[in-house]
Amino acid sequence: MSLRSFLEKARDSGRLVTIQREVDPYLEMATVIHNLGERPVLFERVGGRDCRVVAGLCGARENFALDLGVDADRLLLALSGALASPRPPDILEAGICQEVVEEQVNLDQLPILTHLPLDGGPYVTAGVAVIKDPECGRNVSIHRLLQIGPRQLVARIVESRGTETALGKTEGDLEVAVCIGNSLPVLLAAAMSPPPDVDEFSIANALRTTPLVKCLSVDLQVPAETEFVLEGRITSARAPEGPFLDLTGTMDVVREGHIIEITRVTHRADPIYQALLPGGREHKLLMGLPREPTIYTEVSKRCHCLNVLLTHGGASWLHAVVQVDKRETDDGRRAVEAAFRGHSSLKHVVVVDEDIDIYDPHDVEWAIATRFQAHTDLIVREDQPGSSLDPSAIHFSGKKTRTTKMGLDATIPWRTPTGALRSPEERETFKRISYGK
Repeated sequence: MSLRSFLEKARDSGRLVTIQREVDPYLEMATVIHNLGERPVLFERVGGRDCRVVAGLCGARENFALDLGVDADRLLLALSGALASPRPPDILEAGICQEVVEEQVNLDQLPILTHLPLDGGPYVTAGVAVIKDPECGRNVSIHRLLQIGPRQLVARIVESRGTETALGKTEGDLEVAVCIGNSLPVLLAAAMSPPPDVDEFSIANALRTTPLVKCLSVDLQVPAETEFVLEGRITSARAPEGPFLDLTGTMDVVREGHIIEITRVTHRADPIYQALLPGGREHKLLMGLPREPTIYTEVSKRCHCLNVLLTHGGASWLHAVVQVDKRETDDGRRAVEAAFRGHSSLKHVVVVDEDIDIYDPHDVEWAIATRFQAHTDLIVREDQPGSSLDPSAIHFSGKKTRTTKMGLDATIPWRTPTGALRSPEERETFKRISYGK
């Protein structure tokens, strides 16, 4: 399962846009990707570079569904199944990601995009970083990587997550392999935050077969069919990282990030570099979609959860709608509390009944308008761990962001204003009456 197999599906289905004229990765390419509505696009000629560039692969739920062979409304169940039943991948003797070995590293040869004039520089945005935690084993994640030289990148490593935890356990440098040009299952798995003992590549392999191969200069394994592998080490040296356009559509602040030294580059014979537009739809979906099954899992422990959506208006990160089959009076409140456990960066959540279309914001608003009373159905939790991406939150240097969280139980109220239990027939009166077709 590779990036190229999806390109074939996208081409056959008419989704893929191919651009033959030369496009500059400095500012121009990002503008083209944006104005195409983040459709899957393949740039055949890239200014001053010897490889092609692809973008927009993660710009729609339908793209993931096409690649995984499921309906778009079944994505949650597919991801939940892979998370619950990971399958260890096979290890190959050799992989096509090592067809060409570049002993002399020069990252300037890669078409790393500069997206906006305000950017801190050219950024790798679709790189999957593979490391090894001394205690927990392999960890796979996605970090934005600012290029600061022909052999150096600066990584934005989020506090208290897998990579930072591994760095804290390691004396000296930490080996890393950055994979660029990955299959959609690898990207989805890398964007998840499973328990420390669950391997992300095993999740990817449960979604689609994902064999691995050993790196040449570091003791790590990477997807055998990835397009580029940058082998190196994360050092203790620091450099400024940012500004950068993040999920919320605002520029993230400049921080000190760890410098990564790249010591070897391998790639396919005719490599395709993958770009991901910061702050756009695919950025949001790739970040948010893998969090929906973790919310679903936690809510399912407390009540009968049917579906979860991290909304586009909430940057696919801060706002969620949770759909439940309500069976007890307090199921809505239980779902709110569980949703916050399922995604620690979640800021606001709305819980609705099974008759509400969670993909229609007007339908969700209607549920709030007709079923919600703030004095009984509003849940507010102050001084909670929040997301560093939220510009309105309280930020501390080197510490976890703090915020106030809010949950709205917009399910049908099973009790009257006086506290009496409504009969099933009385609860039915809250449902919308429709005309026949």
